[in-house]
Formats: sequence, structure tokens, C-alpha cells
Amino acid sequence: MRFYIKDNLLIPTKTNPTHAYRIADISKTQLNKLPQKENYPFNPSLQSTLQGKALLLDEIPFSQEEIQAHYENGYCSYLKGIDKNARNKYMCKRCGNENQELFASFPCARCKVICTYCRNCIMMGRISECTPLITWCGPQLNQDTSDNALQWSGTLSPGQQEASDKMVSIIENKSELLIWAVCGAGKTEILFKGIEKALQKNQRVCIATPRTDVVLELAPRLQEVFPKIKVLPVFGGSEDRHHFSPLTISTTHQLFRFQQAFDLVILDEMDAFPYSVDKSLQYAVQKARKDHSTLIYLTATPDKNWQEKCRQNKIDYVTIPARFHQFPLPVPNFQWCGNWEKGLNKDKLPTPVVNWMQERVLLNKPMLLFVPKIHYMEKVKILLQSIVGSLETVHAEDPDRKEKVQKMRKKEVDLLITTTILERGVTFPNVDVAVLGAENQIFTESALVQIAGRVGRKKEFPDGTITFFHYGKTNSMVSARKQIMKSNKEARERGMLLL
Repeated sequence: MRFYIKDNLLIPTKTNPTHAYRIADISKTQLNKLPQKENYPFNPSLQSTLQGKALLLDEIPFSQEEIQAHYENGYCSYLKGIDKNARNKYMCKRCGNENQELFASFPCARCKVICTYCRNCIMMGRISECTPLITWCGPQLNQDTSDNALQWSGTLSPGQQEASDKMVSIIENKSELLIWAVCGAGKTEILFKGIEKALQKNQRVCIATPRTDVVLELAPRLQEVFPKIKVLPVFGGSEDRHHFSPLTISTTHQLFRFQQAFDLVILDEMDAFPYSVDKSLQYAVQKARKDHSTLIYLTATPDKNWQEKCRQNKIDYVTIPARFHQFPLPVPNFQWCGNWEKGLNKDKLPTPVVNWMQERVLLNKPMLLFVPKIHYMEKVKILLQSIVGSLETVHAEDPDRKEKVQKMRKKEVDLLITTTILERGVTFPNVDVAVLGAENQIFTESALVQIAGRVGRKKEFPDGTITFFHYGKTNSMVSARKQIMKSNKEARERGMLLL
């Protein structure tokens, strides 16, 4: 059975159009739905799939006949996918898009008229005027969190403990908190007690992050410390994304499919691309929250707007200016290297870069080199092959990205040449880091602070060097170094450093 929408009615295409089902418009106070029939046994698997979700019919692994039967018995609601207001302006109810240029029309085979769809979230499956979103409005699934004890024997640093305590109190108040923690502060460990507190209160928790890599890294870590609860990783193509879990780790893109689902949302790397510039992803995070819920922002590099909010006390926040091992952050060195792009075109690397490489080869020290553009990487690799024994290049579209990063972790690679794809979320012990062309606009203040944060992350190797090779200093470079030095100063003043 197929459906189409006309005059706010959901009409099965194989039935008399006069026999139509009213579309339920979602409300903050109430869902308009048919009354539930007590003698109808609803499907618990469908309940598990739909609770806290708003899905297209094609996304639900159940027959349309079964979904329709649940609707007629008051357990499901049909919501408009694309809404149109009195001024004939469209809005996508899944991604929140209101940019009229991102809507398009086509002759629809389903509803037999010209139909409008949203191009902004087309990668999640086409949503149009005649494709409703299905939600669950029946009995709520009782999640079993009776045995949710945190099993972690580690200890927190003073800075971590302060942030952890603050998070627990915010969960009690159901408000918002920014945790501004330097790279290597140990943000994951800070979350443990807060998550445990939410689970004890029978709340549903989501950690949202812009990148799939972080989902894959966090899921096993959380599963290890909460072994009695099924931790659910959700990302594009994940096999069990339709399941229900009290603790979900999701990419921000997958939150398009959630609605009024979570009591606690922890937004990791809130300054990272694409979340920081994509209003629809920001809409998705808010849509995934329940009306009375807690939102925790995590970042090492808040932008100027967020920093201003902190200065003006417009948001509750806590800062952690020191790493968990209580050693200072490595401060970047600036090294002028001339017109390096012109040199590359003549198959020549700047002498300061070559000297930097040779020194570390003699010390048998692993190296990470950031370059601003992909097409520079192979040329740099060729020019360094006679100097460095084992080296690789990696970028966002590299199909072997995970394998190459793992080789670097295992010390099977001496030098990894990369774009900004590795500015976050990776740890290589005892590594020295350099940026070639640090003046390039892609290296923002935030990116440079994160890149510097790759150095000295392990307690066994708390120091190291970070060098910005440049053809002229930029405001971003200067601001990044100032931010790092300011964090070190604050950490000393608060007694958070061992030195």
C-alpha cells in the first residue's frame, strides 16, 4: 500500500480517496492520533524501532499494512514531511530546512501531481509532500537500566573532577552546560559519572559527534565501562541503527531521524565542521532532545561567539585548562620557510622543513606533517622518500585511511602526511608535529590549536614539538599560540600543573 497527502489527509492509493487518514501534526503538548484500542496487541519490535524516531516508510523494516494497522489502532502517527505555511513557504520537518532554493519539484508517480521535495537532506532518502514521517505514539518502551553501575577504576584529575561534578548537577537541573577542556584533558572520562547519573534516573542518553571515526572509537570505550547496558553506535550504514538503547552514540547527521528521544544529549566537538556551519545539523540536535532535557557541549576550541557567551555568563560553563597528566600544553614554534609552494612546483622542499625531518629521523621520532591541500601530499611524499624510511599520506577520501592511521599507531610508519582530517580524534604516542603552509586560510585558529593538541598527549611522553612552517604569520597562527599560552597560565594559577 502507498500513501499520498492531499489537504492534510493521508490517502491510500489503492483505496477510495474518500477513505482517508488525517495527518497528525506534532505538537509540544499533544499528538493528534486515533484512540488506542486496548484489545489490539501492538508489535514490540515496531515500538522499539519507532520510539523517539520520525522515519520514512521505506526506512521501517515492517510492512506498510502492519504500520497502517498500528496507526488505525492509535499506536503510530503520520506527520507531514514537507509543510507549507500560509505564505506558501516550505519547511522540511526532518531537517528544518526553510531555504526555498533547497526545495525542488518533480512530477510524482505516487501522488500523480507536481510534488515538492527537500534537497538539503536528500542523502537521508527523499522526503516530499506526499511522503509522511512515521512516529510512535503508543506506550513508551521501558528501558532496563537497573544494572547500570559504572565499572571504571581510574581517577580524575582536579580539573576533570570539577567538570564531572558540574555535569552531574546540571543533569539534576535539566539545563545546558559548556565544558571547555583543552586537547588531551580526558573529556571522555569526565562524562562517566554524568551518564551513570542519567541512567540511574531512567533517562535516555545520546553522545552526538560530527564524525563516524569518533563514534567507532567511543562506542567500545563506553561499552567497557557500562558492560551491562547495550551501547548503540549509530552512523550511516550501521546495521543495528533501528534498535533501541538507553545509551546511543550517533553522528549528528543521523539525528535527523530522531525526534523527542533523549533526556541527555552530549554534543562532542561542537565547533567541528560540518556541525559548526550547518544550521540543519544544529536543528537536528535540538529536535532529538525532549522538551525538558539536558544538553552538554564539549569542545577544546570554542569560537569567538561562544567565548563571548562565557565572558558574559550567558551560558553555564566550566573550563579545564590542563591535561589529565598535568603537564603543560606544547607551545607552537613559528618557522619562516619562504615561498614553499613555488619551491614544490620546482620539486624542492624548504631547507628548514628538510632539516626538521632529518633531526627526527636521527632520533627515531614519529612525525605528523599537515599540508593544506591534497594535491601537495604526493609531491611532498616523493621529495621525502630519500630522507624518511617509511611514510604514508592520508586524507578524508582515502579508502585506506583507517589502516594507515592504525599503522602509524603501531609505529610501522615514521611519517604520516595528512590534511586537516587528523586535526582531531587521534593520538600517536611521542609524536612531533609540523604544519607546512600554516598561513593557508584552511588553518584557522581552531584547527591550529587542535593540531598542536596532537603533541604530548600521553603521560609517558608529555612533551614534544609543534612547528608552524609559514610564508608569513597570520592572525590565526598568533591567536592559536596565545590561546595555548593562556590555558597554560590559567592551569598554573589554579594549581593544575605538576611543573
